[in-house]
Amino acid sequence: MSHIVRAALVQATWTGDTESMIAKHEEHAREAARQGAKVIGFQEVFNAPYFCQVQEPEHYRWAERVPDGPTVRRMRDLARETGMVIVVPVFEIEDAGFYYNTAAVIDADGSYLGKYRKHHIPQVRGFWEKYYFRPGNLGWPVFDTAVGRVGVYICYDRHFPEGWRQLGLNGAQLVYNPSATHRGLSSHLWQLEQPAAAVANLYYVAAINRVGQEEYGDNDFYGTSYFVDPRGRFVGDVASDKDEELLVRDLDFRLIDDVRQTWAFYRDRRPDAYEGLVKP
Repeated sequence: MSHIVRAALVQATWTGDTESMIAKHEEHAREAARQGAKVIGFQEVFNAPYFCQVQEPEHYRWAERVPDGPTVRRMRDLARETGMVIVVPVFEIEDAGFYYNTAAVIDADGSYLGKYRKHHIPQVRGFWEKYYFRPGNLGWPVFDTAVGRVGVYICYDRHFPEGWRQLGLNGAQLVYNPSATHRGLSSHLWQLEQPAAAVANLYYVAAINRVGQEEYGDNDFYGTSYFVDPRGRFVGDVASDKDEELLVRDLDFRLIDDVRQTWAFYRDRRPDAYEGLVKP
């Protein structure tokens, strides 16, 4: 396994229907593969609009099973075709009344490795997610992939440091954070929280945001997706705040060991003193 991992992410505008949205992401993935990328991640509920701007039962139609639904099956074919690891965020139905905000992780040979379910579910204007999603119940898995150990943390999760830390303790080298966040709410936090998490936990983070406005509300998704290294530095330029964009960046995983030796944060943890953190 190479120390240099060429990684990609996509920030996309909503096309108006699932079929064209998936097809567009397939083409971005193929282009990333042509550029040599070995792993790619998409934005939160990538194959649908961000329907959580409203609370309407019609939007349960976007849900599908994971891994047996049509989108994940199609992404498994895409992984086999491109030889890339793919992080696939979708709206999951497990059973009647059991819905989750989920990301499937697919290895480069098309094998399904597992899924992460979003833990922290917002319920504020423009982000009415508790109407649709149950809180995640699968912990913070880290997946052994063809490029290394990959974890996922979804959108609103990023405001909670505990999950970032658990991903690090579970061995993550790269964490994808697919999101849908708008300009007026959190833009001042966007370039603070994920770099801080990368430093505190000493791994790479891929921060992905939607871009543009969609039909179900007035949220202005501002893009500016990026990769950040374990020293908190952006890897290459940050993406546009207005336009769809594919980012492909080289991540040197040797840096993870270097910073963990220099900044011995894991050595100096005090879990024996943290009991109060988990009290209700």
